Amino acid sequence: MGTESLASLVRDDRVQARVYTDPAVFSAELERIFAHAWCYVGHESQVPRPGSFIRAAIANRPLLMVRGEDGGIAVLHNRCPHRGALLVAERCGHVTRFRCPYHAWTFRTDGRLQSVPLPEGYAGIDLEDASLSMQRPPRVAAYRGFVFASLAADGPDLETFLDGTREAIDNIVERSPTGQVEVAGGCFRVRIRNNWKIYLENMHDGLHPMIVHQPSIEPARAVMRRPDPLSPLTEFALAVIAANGQTYETMAGLPVRLFPFGHTEMAAFRANPALDDEFAAYRAELARVRGAERAEALMREARLSTMFYPSASVQATSLQMRVIIPEAVDSTLIEAWTLRLVGAPESLYRRTITLANTVHSPSSVVKHDDVGAYVRVQQGLGGRDAWVDIRRGRNDASTAVSEAYIRNQYRAWRDYMSAA
Repeated sequence: MGTESLASLVRDDRVQARVYTDPAVFSAELERIFAHAWCYVGHESQVPRPGSFIRAAIANRPLLMVRGEDGGIAVLHNRCPHRGALLVAERCGHVTRFRCPYHAWTFRTDGRLQSVPLPEGYAGIDLEDASLSMQRPPRVAAYRGFVFASLAADGPDLETFLDGTREAIDNIVERSPTGQVEVAGGCFRVRIRNNWKIYLENMHDGLHPMIVHQPSIEPARAVMRRPDPLSPLTEFALAVIAANGQTYETMAGLPVRLFPFGHTEMAAFRANPALDDEFAAYRAELARVRGAERAEALMREARLSTMFYPSASVQATSLQMRVIIPEAVDSTLIEAWTLRLVGAPESLYRRTITLANTVHSPSSVVKHDDVGAYVRVQQGLGGRDAWVDIRRGRNDASTAVSEAYIRNQYRAWRDYMSAA
C-alpha cells in the first residue's frame, strides 16, 4: 500500500477498520514499524553463560539471542545462510555450536561459519566470508540488561528511543539491593485471535476493568469478606483481582504519561507489595544501599505499566514483562515473563509469581475476560466500512479514562508508516 493510502486510514480522533483487518496494512506495519523500531529481544539473565540462547522474533524474522564465548551477547538471525532453514527450534537452551539440521552447516556461537560438509563442492568456499555467517540485525543495544534490536541501520540510538520510559527500568534495577535483576520462572504464552494494536489499546484503559472483570471482582470480594483466615498469598491474589473494581473517579485520578515514539506509561492502582510490614528488613537494606531518600522514592513510584511501543510492556511495580509478537493481521502472540530482584526476599518473589498466575496465566480468572473483549473487537470490525472512535478525553488531562495514549500510539504509527 502507498504512503498516502495508509495515512488516510488514521485521523486525529478515529481509525478505519482496515487498520485492524487488512492483511496489506499488517504487512506494511511489519516492514515500516517493527522492522524499523527498537524492539525488545530479552534480558541478559536469560543467557547466563557462553552458549546459552533464547529464541525471539521481530517482524516475523526468527532470531536468537546468544551469549558468546567472549561473554558478550549477540542477536543473530535464526536462519541458515545456505538454504534458509531454521537453525534452532528449541525456545531456549545451551549449545557449543549451531548445526543446521538440513545440510549440517555448522556455526560458532557468535554466528561465524565453522565448517560445511564436502566444501570442495562449493567452488572454493571461504569460511571467513561474512555473507556465509549467521547474519546479525544492523543494531543491537542494551539498557541496564534489557536487550533491544533494530532491523534498520539508521535511526535514534536506544537511549534516545526509550526516552522517559527508561525510568521504569531504572526503578526495577535499583529496587534490587545488589543492582541485579533476572528473568525467573517460566513464561506464559497466549495466542490471541486479534490484531496486535487492539492489545496495545487496552494497556492503559481505565474504563474497562470494572466492566470486563466484573465476573471475577465480585467473587474475590466475597471471599475476602468471609471470616475464615486466608493464606497470605491467597489474600494477595484476591486483592489483586478485587483491585480491578476501582471507581471511574479513581481511574480518572491516575495519570498516563505520553512520550515520543508512541511510548506511554500509566500509574498503578495497586500498591507496591514491598510496602507491606513483612518486608521492613528488605526496605531497610535498600535504604542502606541506595540512601533513605532514594529508597523511599523507589518504593513510592507506582507504575501499572510502561509501554515500549510497539513491542513490549513492563509492569515495574509488579515486575512483569510482556512481549507483543504480531504473527498475522488477526493473530498475536503475547509472552509474559516474571522478573526477580536479586538480593530481595524470596517471599517477595513469591508475590511476583502469584500475581503472574493471577493476572497473566492463560487459565487465570482475569486473562480470559480481556482476551474475550479483544476478540469481540476483532469480530466487530469484520467489515471495512467501520471506524473506531478514539476521541475520549481530547480536552482533558491524559489519565486512565482518556484515550490520549491511543492517539499518541497512532501519531507514532503515522510517523512510521509515512516515513520514506
